[in-house]
Amino acid sequence: MTSYNLASLLETSAATYPERDAIVFGDTRLNYATVNTLANQVAGALAERGIGHGDKVALSCPNLPYFSIVYYGILKAGAAVVPLNVLLKGREVAYHLADSEAKALFCFQGTPELPIGEAGHEGFTATEGCEHFFMITADPAAASPIEGTTTLFQAIGSQAPTFETVETDEDDTAVILYTSGTTGQPKGAELRHRNMRDNALSGEALFGASAENPDTYLCVLPLFHSFGQTVIQNGGFAYGGTVVMLPRFEAEPALGLMLKEQVTFFAGVPTMYWGLLGALTPEVDVETLAKNLRVAAAGGSALPVEGHKDLEKKFGVTILEGYGLSETSPVASFSPYGEPPRVGSIGTPIPGVEMCLLQADSWERGPEDIEEDGKTAVGEIAIKGHNIMKGYYNRPEATAEVLGTVDGTDGWFRSGDLGRKDADGFYYIVDRSKDMIIRGGYNVYPREIEEVLMTHEDVSLAAVIGVPHESHGEEVKAYVILNPGATTTAEELVAWGKDQMANYKYPRLVEIVENLPMTATGKILKRELREPYWEGQDRRVG
Repeated sequence: MTSYNLASLLETSAATYPERDAIVFGDTRLNYATVNTLANQVAGALAERGIGHGDKVALSCPNLPYFSIVYYGILKAGAAVVPLNVLLKGREVAYHLADSEAKALFCFQGTPELPIGEAGHEGFTATEGCEHFFMITADPAAASPIEGTTTLFQAIGSQAPTFETVETDEDDTAVILYTSGTTGQPKGAELRHRNMRDNALSGEALFGASAENPDTYLCVLPLFHSFGQTVIQNGGFAYGGTVVMLPRFEAEPALGLMLKEQVTFFAGVPTMYWGLLGALTPEVDVETLAKNLRVAAAGGSALPVEGHKDLEKKFGVTILEGYGLSETSPVASFSPYGEPPRVGSIGTPIPGVEMCLLQADSWERGPEDIEEDGKTAVGEIAIKGHNIMKGYYNRPEATAEVLGTVDGTDGWFRSGDLGRKDADGFYYIVDRSKDMIIRGGYNVYPREIEEVLMTHEDVSLAAVIGVPHESHGEEVKAYVILNPGATTTAEELVAWGKDQMANYKYPRLVEIVENLPMTATGKILKRELREPYWEGQDRRVG
């Protein structure tokens, strides 16, 4: 196979456009040459500690320049990046470090409201195999807030500005992205260098990306998630673009940055677009915003019809919707650029990718676009192409469940999502299997929440569902049966859950019940729990 390292996306742009702005954060502007030099120093610090080809290095950092610098530094050293959600608690960090067999953790210090560094260090100290901890301080000159730990800048301060990037095969693992499944335990999707490269380079076909006419990207999607990481960071760097970072999405600051930096490319989840529309006061120069904006991309969940109309009217661009998963690097399909949108559709497969519909519990193709009783046939979406993961790290059985053969051809991935296809080849999501909840663009897996709730001494049984929420799309609700004699209240369980789980995960709604609807075999009928909330709304509860 060809030798290739994903870090070449940065290196090529640094060689070609060294003085061009790569990252903007507040008043800080880092050109490509500077970002590449700092990434070289990170690689040098890792190599000095014996970390190299095939090793895993975790990174917990919000949308700050440090994320990209460390990300590409890890890749240059020949190691694989394990991005961690900055909302994870200590016990969750420990799980990810142990499961990925990470040898080091780079962790931003955070704030009193979000103590990322404390949670990261707690997880690090609880993980025997993780040998090195680097605190990323907000002030490069500051000491670590945790005594005895090394800061990023202490580690790289003595390193040379150059580094010979370690040769990696294009089939080597570049990134491990964690996603949950029906077991409730997060699994690490191993993504090859070529998976991530080819997905980033699809920007030319999908969005008309060009290094000669580079875009300015507003980075509000979390970089530890696949969407922001591939489409904004890697896609932006691949085409010599400028990435304007905003650590936390807030509509008014986002609009301000879009105007100040003349943003041409915006990508977000539907709730972000909803927020932008709500912040368009008469004082906002919408005309200039619309004039600058070239591409608006959406993913995570379907954008409502009225949202499409309002956004196009206000911003003058068609919202392009897409679909993908961590296992698909992530982009699998997208609305064709320059064509009128088909509201509700996730578009067509991107170049180099195939999609089909499978029969239930089978690797046999379904009827796809055949009309049956006046309704388009529904099947499970399967995907094949350059974007498909290597597998789940150290989980051969879980890998075998989702990677298989269709019509005698290997390499197909079954998504777990139910969809349909129209006569023109456009796909539509009908339902998300595995009862997944999408809260504010974050995927929440009920089984994982249920297992944590079951560790509470007073909880006998728990069932978690998603209920409608005006701004978040869905909110997490838990139905709980207590042990005999237990007196714990719903409010106390909410508070306890907040301490145990990431902020986007814990159930803000808890209802204590005497029993739960079940089948004869003891399976909880979540459909019956959901139906009262979703009656007359778009979510399928069948």
